[in-house]
Amino acid sequence: MNDNNPELPMGYSPVPPGKIANTVTFLEMREQPQEKAAVSDLPLSLVRLTARDLEAYRRLFRLVGEDWMWVSMLTMDDDAVRAILADPQVEVYALHDGARDVGLLQLDFSISGECEIVYFGLVKEAIGKGTGRFLMNSAIAKAWARPIDRFWLHTCTFDHPAAVAFYQRSGFRPYALMVEVHDDPRLTGLLPRTAAPHVPLLDSTRNAE
Repeated sequence: MNDNNPELPMGYSPVPPGKIANTVTFLEMREQPQEKAAVSDLPLSLVRLTARDLEAYRRLFRLVGEDWMWVSMLTMDDDAVRAILADPQVEVYALHDGARDVGLLQLDFSISGECEIVYFGLVKEAIGKGTGRFLMNSAIAKAWARPIDRFWLHTCTFDHPAAVAFYQRSGFRPYALMVEVHDDPRLTGLLPRTAAPHVPLLDSTRNAE
C-alpha cells in the first residue's frame, strides 16, 4: 500500500453511525466529440446566472439537487456563493423550458487547460424528455469553446442510476473510482429527512429508542 495514496482493504468496511458512503466515478474527455441529436418539443434555452441571481441559484440548486445529495453550496454563506457566481472562470447556467427553470449547469475553468462540470442536473419532471441531451450538448460546446484539452466530471452512486451511461454516451471515459464517506446531510439538517429516498437513512438515535 502506498501511504500517500492509501487503498481500501478488500472486503467490507464499516461506515460510522451518522455517515454515508458512496462510490464516485471520475470521467473525462480529451477532445470534443461529434454532437448528438437532442430531440425535445420544449423551447429550451440557457440563461447565464451571475452574482445578482443568488436566490434563483440557491432555489434551483435545491430543486435539482436535493434528491441527489447536493450539499456543498448549502454549507456556504451568501458572500461565498456570490463570489463563485461572479468568478470569470466559472460559468453557471439555468436551463429554461419556456415556462420555468428545469436544469442547472456549472462549469469551472479555474485550472488552465481544463474544464470541470461541477453541477449538471435536471428537475425530476424534465428527465427523459430530451432536456438532458440538450444540456449536455450545450455543456460540451461551451467547454470546448475555450482553449482546453481536458473536460471532466465526477458522478456517484447517489446520482441518477443512468448517469454514468449517459456521460459515456456523451463522450466521457471513466478513469478512476473512489469511495467517499461524509456526514449524512439529512441528519445534520442541511437536507430534509425525505431527501434522496433511494439512499437508506440510518438514524442510530431513533434506532436506539
